[in-house]
Amino acid sequence: QLPLVESGGGAVQAGRSLRLSCAASGFTLDYYAIGWFRQAPGKERGGVSCISSSGRKTTYADSVKGRFTISRDNAKNTVNLQLNSLKAEDTAVYYCAAEVAGGDWLQCNSDEYDNWGQGTQVTVSP
Repeated sequence: QLPLVESGGGAVQAGRSLRLSCAASGFTLDYYAIGWFRQAPGKERGGVSCISSSGRKTTYADSVKGRFTISRDNAKNTVNLQLNSLKAEDTAVYYCAAEVAGGDWLQCNSDEYDNWGQGTQVTVSP
């Protein structure tokens, strides 16, 4: 298990923004595709946004497209998720996951990822 740590979650009102970070310590994320997933109470974990190892490919769930942005910061060895225009239905625990990849591979299904962080809570009040 790779040491991944999510941060940046919190409680905000609808319409506000949060910035989540997925950080690695002691190794580089350069060779990994990174996915952000979320799980709300009573629901299964689903993909939010994923990014290829190069950063050139990204995917977004339809429900967050146009509101969330995923990016890599290799200098800081992090992958970030900017959450704008938050809605109550965005409330969930958000998880970062990594999968070693080559050829700029990118999929955004949770069962494709082997390494997971502990999650960070995002709570959006209507």
